[in-house]
Amino acid sequence: MTERPLWAPWRISYILGEKEEGCLFCRVAEERDDVRNLVLYRGKLAYVIMNLYPYNSGHLMVAPYQHISELEELSDAASTEVMALTRKCVVVLKKTLAPHALNAGLNLGEIAGSSIKEHLHMHIVPRWQGDNNFMPVIADIHVVPQALAETFALLAPEFAALDHD
Repeated sequence: MTERPLWAPWRISYILGEKEEGCLFCRVAEERDDVRNLVLYRGKLAYVIMNLYPYNSGHLMVAPYQHISELEELSDAASTEVMALTRKCVVVLKKTLAPHALNAGLNLGEIAGSSIKEHLHMHIVPRWQGDNNFMPVIADIHVVPQALAETFALLAPEFAALDHD
């Protein structure tokens, strides 16, 4: 059997790169370079951002502007908007990527899987039949079949249209 390499070049910058000082979600909230930061939508109390190191194509996150790590610290208004934006993410992902299912959830704390534990954020991950193959099991590798820029270009118009509905 011929050995075939699997290329996931976007992961190496995260694995070997310097980790950002301060809070990524707060920095992105303050900056207005939404294309560079992969921000798809800004609400009053929360925003939608693509995961730079996704588990699957279309892996989105909803982050409140409020810098908190505990769910019980999230204001009622921000909690409502985070869930409303999560719902909008589901609608957009179903329309554009046609996943067979979706995972949505919070990783509250490092032991729960949060790599950015200081700022609460909701994950929305599209899933397709067979996407969880042997790669994550034996090699801790995830295969993402679509480039981030292509996914952004596909999703951005749908989020822009949300304000017009």
